[in-house]
Amino acid sequence: MTAVPAGAATLDRIAWIELSSVTLPLAVPVSDAKVLTGRQRPMTEVVFLFAEIGTADGHEGIGFGYAKRAGGPGQFAHAAEVAPALIGEDPSDIGRLWTKLVWAGASVGRSGLATQAIAAIDIALWDLKARRAGLPLAKLLGAHRDSVRCYDTSGGFLHAPLEEVLENAEASAAAGIGGVKIKVGHPDHAEDLRRVTAVRERLGDAFPLMVDANQQWDRPAARRMGRALEGFGLTWIEEPLDAYDAEGHAALAAALDTPIATGEMLTSVAEHCELIAKGAADVLQPDAPRIGGITGFLKLATLADHHHLQLAPHFAMEIHLHLAAAYPREPWVEHFDWLAPLFNERLTIEDGRMHVPPRPGLGITLTDRARAWTTARVRIDAPA
Repeated sequence: MTAVPAGAATLDRIAWIELSSVTLPLAVPVSDAKVLTGRQRPMTEVVFLFAEIGTADGHEGIGFGYAKRAGGPGQFAHAAEVAPALIGEDPSDIGRLWTKLVWAGASVGRSGLATQAIAAIDIALWDLKARRAGLPLAKLLGAHRDSVRCYDTSGGFLHAPLEEVLENAEASAAAGIGGVKIKVGHPDHAEDLRRVTAVRERLGDAFPLMVDANQQWDRPAARRMGRALEGFGLTWIEEPLDAYDAEGHAALAAALDTPIATGEMLTSVAEHCELIAKGAADVLQPDAPRIGGITGFLKLATLADHHHLQLAPHFAMEIHLHLAAAYPREPWVEHFDWLAPLFNERLTIEDGRMHVPPRPGLGITLTDRARAWTTARVRIDAPA
């Protein structure tokens, strides 16, 4: 596959692509309900796929995807296979280049690992475009706001004793974070209710509080727990059922006053379309690195807005802050402190909101520590 011939509108060409696999160790092994049900082991690290792209005129962009527990080496390998197809292409033609990458790896499909490998490259192209324009990515896309409501997840996991969860929740509120999400899904449902009760009492009735069952309830348990949680005034109940049980989520959303949130585990726009068509989510939670990058996210965001859905992108706040800022309806963005060692920059949080940085593009650069955690790297250059 060769680059398209240059036309009068072609201003630049992709000269090189560098892919890196970076393993980020977590300070404490992390457990949610998937660990308590024996389906997964505690998470001790996150593997990131970074894509850095440079052009003949000297412009650069960076993007990333990630894998938890498994898949990191596979993402890196697939990206290394398909990335050479972009050498010599105009970096502005992002939609066409996304399609070219899909076809370069067509035998492994348009979802799952293949889509996640493409995402890192796609995000780098959008970052490059915004940097070249001298604009934050949110402004390039057309921002509806300069700050987004944010909630914290990293302090409410099930491995943490209740008192630690309470301390973390108070610290999040004191730091200006606008909401707190805690994990549920204990085998003993009474323990979940005890923890939710304690956090609600500590934060007060007005403070936004979410819970996340990480897909570990069956339909009867989700109905019982949903009814039991109605009195807590939750902002949403997240992933009460298997991520692909659109019918079950739809029934639950219809039965409860508390909003139902889901979508983070899906790896294509098409999978999200089923959630939307069945009315399975009050709050849609797409993850740009999982659904093919910013190109896929923008398609989905248009559809979500058309169906009057709330939006709360999953993880990767460095990317999703910009995308949430460009969503027409007031969204949420998820705050995680895990990724801080990877980037030199910090995002500003005040009065419950995360602020779009004034820096061009995503506004991130990799730390020396991130470079040191690199376990694999490949660089693809234009022929001399």
